[in-house]
Amino acid sequence: MTRMVEPSQILNSVLASLEDSKAENIVPIDIQRKSSLGDFMVVASGRSHRHVAAVADHLIKAVKEAGLGTPRVEGLASADWVLVDTGDIIVHIFRPEVREFYNIEKMWQAPDLDDETVH
Repeated sequence: MTRMVEPSQILNSVLASLEDSKAENIVPIDIQRKSSLGDFMVVASGRSHRHVAAVADHLIKAVKEAGLGTPRVEGLASADWVLVDTGDIIVHIFRPEVREFYNIEKMWQAPDLDDETVH
């Protein structure tokens, strides 16, 4: 029987792992009413390529150990921007200058789909 885990529990595990890895500027974003991609997006920074890779590796291990399956991972080889997708939670780990360039937090600050339409 598959164990059902609430997205908020997964989010707490993700945030704890990022904090434990000393990730910086951790920003959780509720995207439940903005997108069908997942329930939450988390954006965080590492200080260098090595730190970004270490934060991502620690997160992948934490997700597996929590019994949440094996997340999909992109960008680990270059470690400029690593995406870790657990299904319910999408985590972006950036080097600071790459995060500033893409500024994806701003994109997700748009109103919810149920709110007024923005043109």
